[in-house]
Amino acid sequence: MAHLIHVWHERNGWSHKVLPALAECLDLGRVHSSQISNLRNGKLSSPGPEVFLALSQANAVLSKGIDPLKAKLQEIHPELLKVLEDSATPLQGDDGKPLGAGKLFEIFLGLAPLPSCFDWFIEDDEAIALSAALADYLCCGKTWRNCREQVMQAYPVTKPQRRERFAEVMAGIKDYSAEEFDGELLDLNFTHIALSGNSKQGVNDFLKSLRLRAEEIKSQDVP
Repeated sequence: MAHLIHVWHERNGWSHKVLPALAECLDLGRVHSSQISNLRNGKLSSPGPEVFLALSQANAVLSKGIDPLKAKLQEIHPELLKVLEDSATPLQGDDGKPLGAGKLFEIFLGLAPLPSCFDWFIEDDEAIALSAALADYLCCGKTWRNCREQVMQAYPVTKPQRRERFAEVMAGIKDYSAEEFDGELLDLNFTHIALSGNSKQGVNDFLKSLRLRAEEIKSQDVP
């Protein structure tokens, strides 16, 4: 559950205050920012049912898009509206439907697996190799200086902090952590689709290609 909440926030670039603010503004239930923070870090051992209910209600609202919310949020919480306009991806199961309170509770108890799109089994050590492979893969072997403008244009994220981090990884200055890779993978695949025009490649195939490229780079480094 901690992984699910963490990746959800990473993908949207949210702080732990976003969901509680949304729940309060739309009267969706009660969930505190401290509860979100502890859930995200695996420190909330026994959340009450109201937490799962509020999360599922917020998730259901987000799954319908933010257009119906704009007028109300603009009036009572314009800062929250701006955050959601930047990114408001809901939690969806493998069937494409938003996760409800029951499914979230089952995931928390370990009775149900994470949706496949939220668990790519990336470990920290592998994330370093994948970061190097990512730069080589998206740049098609060119230097970052020669393809920076094209790649940054293809990267769909608008949040400055995430764009800066992406540029640092592509330049080889920093590496993504495993959790960051989990959160970025969908957008990284969108970037590859925009650059290659291969709209048929899903995120699992993209990750498989990155892993193959990482192995190729590793074998080239072996004397």
